[in-house]
Amino acid sequence: MRKVAQGDQQAFSALYDALAPMVFGLVVRVLRDRAQSEEVTQEVMIDLWRQAARYEPTAGSVTTWAATIAHRRAVDRVRSAQAAADREHAQAAREHTTAYDEVAEQVETRLESEQVRRCLRGLTELQRQAVTLAYYRGLTYREVAQTLHTPLPTIKTRMRDGLIRLRDCMGVTT
Repeated sequence: MRKVAQGDQQAFSALYDALAPMVFGLVVRVLRDRAQSEEVTQEVMIDLWRQAARYEPTAGSVTTWAATIAHRRAVDRVRSAQAAADREHAQAAREHTTAYDEVAEQVETRLESEQVRRCLRGLTELQRQAVTLAYYRGLTYREVAQTLHTPLPTIKTRMRDGLIRLRDCMGVTT
């Protein structure tokens, strides 16, 4: 390991040949996927090359040190894959809920619109025209009176009576 820490490529080649099969075996037991295990094994071997100067012979053998790094890397890969799967599942659940909410909202809006149209048919002609101009076209009471050529007090009364009838027809409680 001292020679590997000094950048000796032949020493690393010998270390690679000695440890790579053990590292791969440990990683494949954790990941259960050969392709991912090969990737993680390569990452571990690169870590051994880069971190060779950190190796402490008093803390344990090179094999133990390599096995520890390999196990940690493999577990990290499993956790990363699980986190990604959890995020995808959560996103799918949010999208599904959103789609359901949009459909439910559209249905509710359509039903309310149909009920409003039905209730509007129950108003007198002047009430219906006044309500439609005020609430669907955004006209003021004064503009509604001018448009319908009707005195403002009459429009106010018809609007009030029409809105009360709409409220009752729609089943709105005050």
